[in-house]
Amino acid sequence: MNFMKVAFLMALLIALFMGIGYLVGGQAGMMIAFIFAVVMNFGSYWFSDKLILKMYRTRPITENDNPRLYRVVRRVSTAANIPMPKVAIIPTRAANAFATGRNVQNATVAASEGLLEMLNEDELEGVMGHEVAHVVNRDMLIGTIAATFAGAIGMLASMAQWAAILGTGRSDERGGSAIGLLVTAIVAPLAAMVLQTAISRQREYKADAVGGSLTGKYLPLANALRKLHNAPVQMAMQGQAQMATANLMIANPLAGRGLANLFSTHPPYEERVRRLQELAQTAPYKGYA
Repeated sequence: MNFMKVAFLMALLIALFMGIGYLVGGQAGMMIAFIFAVVMNFGSYWFSDKLILKMYRTRPITENDNPRLYRVVRRVSTAANIPMPKVAIIPTRAANAFATGRNVQNATVAASEGLLEMLNEDELEGVMGHEVAHVVNRDMLIGTIAATFAGAIGMLASMAQWAAILGTGRSDERGGSAIGLLVTAIVAPLAAMVLQTAISRQREYKADAVGGSLTGKYLPLANALRKLHNAPVQMAMQGQAQMATANLMIANPLAGRGLANLFSTHPPYEERVRRLQELAQTAPYKGYA
């Protein structure tokens, strides 16, 4: 079901790109925007892991540096049947974790000092299961594809704005007006962002489920999400955690309320907890749950 939802959202994003592209610049304009977006996001996909690790000043560790974290990651990666990822620590009291890397051979999982202080070993294993699940599910690739089309739509919106200002564009040829192009310039990137973040939220649900199946720690992961939501130091990462990287975190460091949730990269933690509790009830081994 999660796969079908993601496929549907991706199809909507591609259809939005094609429709706006043809409206604004015809096939030529559509291809120009798409090529620019592909080039930019290909570079992001290939090098973003190094940039993100540097952005958060992560410290790579060995088993001797933090045996507890290293042991948990090794246990989860063995259960997932993937090579042992690199392990790093984020030097901040804000409790959070993320995974990055373009494939299982180049993956890194990172946990903050605050997370390690806050969680017991079962909860930590649940969180690391979630992060390893992102690697197994190739969420970096899916996120890059979504970002490519969202970025291309943003470029088309900019083209629409200039077309409206200069009085050019396909809408004029069809008897339209500059107002239509301006509306397109405003609405298109917002619609693309809504679809992109909706895809990200579905991937979070999937990572919770897959991580729970790898570790059996459905309820410890739910407990960890509660602790992260109620952590006394929630916003310490906000200066670093821009929108471009917020989707990597297990807990959204840029969480908002009300209408802002429409653009949130993460589902409400209450819904994640509820789903994890349901999965725990149907787990094949109740001792795991």
